[in-house]
Amino acid sequence: QIPETPIQLGLTQQIGPVEALGDSPKQVTLAVTNRERTIGAGVSGAVVRHYGPAGLPEDTLTLNLTGCGGQSFGSFLAPGITLRLEGEANDFVGKSLSGGKIIIIPPRESKFTSERNTICGNVVLYGATSGSAYIRGMAGERFAVRNSGADAVVEGIGDHGCEYMTGGTVVVLGATGKNFAAGMSGGIAYVYDPSELFDTRCNLDMVDLESVWHSDDRKNLKDMLSDHLKHTGSTAARRILDDWEAQLPLFVKVIPIDYRKVLERMRMNEDAEGETLSATEEVYDG
Repeated sequence: QIPETPIQLGLTQQIGPVEALGDSPKQVTLAVTNRERTIGAGVSGAVVRHYGPAGLPEDTLTLNLTGCGGQSFGSFLAPGITLRLEGEANDFVGKSLSGGKIIIIPPRESKFTSERNTICGNVVLYGATSGSAYIRGMAGERFAVRNSGADAVVEGIGDHGCEYMTGGTVVVLGATGKNFAAGMSGGIAYVYDPSELFDTRCNLDMVDLESVWHSDDRKNLKDMLSDHLKHTGSTAARRILDDWEAQLPLFVKVIPIDYRKVLERMRMNEDAEGETLSATEEVYDG
């Protein structure tokens, strides 16, 4: 069962038996403070113990939270669980994210411009393996370090973004700090760069920078922006989507050099297999 810390006690009372979560989607509303750490980890453990690592269908359990998420908010979050926080969060948001969804938005009464203000701390999505995060605002340093499979949209980050990243997709709709992509060996990042200065802040030892020209990249980026707008109401995403053809050239695709070679080999193999299949079909048809 869910561990009985103060916040988890509140969750236990509202969620009820974990065994019943598979029956129908459930919404829970709670106020949180930064004293409560690893929000979501306990219920994730209970879900995985009962349902296995595949967890639950998307959005089976949604926690609508207000206030300040403490250290490691949403860590180890399992598939089927969504954390929606209206407020702010500390460091290590989504640490080892494992299939769940995290949404962070400013308080509805706030007057500041979200893409110019920090809403969560450092080392967001450290070691994430799957799942997604939509952050309406800026994050701190070392965003998505060692991410190996999660997808994320954020509106600005500090230094060392995507450091040692090995998988997943990250979209940055604002400024980045220095040393972006240091040690990045896998995954893809799309960075909005209207100033055309991103190359001076990116570590180019292991990655190449490209325009977003391929149809698959264009679709992937647009889909992620659309999801970000849907989940957060982001004015930055809306502005870009409303002027898509003019704004698309301002994005830079960051892709590790060796990772791109692997993808190209995989595409060549797929094409070769398709050609072989077609030739075989022609022989049998004849």
